[in-house]
Amino acid sequence: MQGFLYPRTPSGRAALVPPPPWHYSGDLLTVEYRTDPAKVAALLPPPLNPAPVDPGAVAVIWADWQSCSDGRAELLDPVRSQYKECFVVVRCEFGGRIYSRCVYIWVDKDFAIARGLHQGYPKKLGSIHQTRPHPHGPAPRIEAGARFGATLAAADRRLAEAVVELVEPAQRNGFVNGHPMAHHRWLPGIERGTPDALAQLVASGAASGEAGQPWRGTAELRLFEAPTEELADLTVEEPIGAYYNQLGATWDGGSVLAERV
Repeated sequence: MQGFLYPRTPSGRAALVPPPPWHYSGDLLTVEYRTDPAKVAALLPPPLNPAPVDPGAVAVIWADWQSCSDGRAELLDPVRSQYKECFVVVRCEFGGRIYSRCVYIWVDKDFAIARGLHQGYPKKLGSIHQTRPHPHGPAPRIEAGARFGATLAAADRRLAEAVVELVEPAQRNGFVNGHPMAHHRWLPGIERGTPDALAQLVASGAASGEAGQPWRGTAELRLFEAPTEELADLTVEEPIGAYYNQLGATWDGGSVLAERV
């Protein structure tokens, strides 16, 4: 049976996603803030520890992606390549190294969820929207004073909304999501009461990438309670900043940091 992930068939054509490498081009809106460090620490399972500096820093990132595999066929069949996501990143420490970690993430396509199963991203379905820049008409340009909106909803509830206003070019696109990712890959055992069948702490990051000029800005961010979500627990205690950036990246696998975690 052929196919990188389910469903596997004799031809493999029906698989949700082709094998890596996976290539991405996207527009990112990032809002960084500080919450109570204890709330971040509560989301870090062993053997991860809070970051030694600024342990309460959080980034909420909206991304409008176009993606493809090596053959690039998806670019000419956009329903297979375009998707949006909103993800929440904190920082942690393991083995004397600082990592970024995605603690919550919502996407709007099934193939993006399938990639997350492989990479350790805890992806769920959601409704994600963000203002797109454009050089003509009423859409904002990438310039000082430009304003962008972004929203996240899931299961009929709005979970987050933000307005970002650009101020000036920046040296970097924030700092919370600036490290290799440390994620857990978990698969429960099939028999009741048995340990996880898969339990790995893995590290991964971009195999290659390029980025445009980042812009720094200010942001208004609101988080909302929902019966099946916990994002609002990461309360906004102090704004840090906001950023807009366009980038391209390739993901081509990761490494195992620890087993049976």
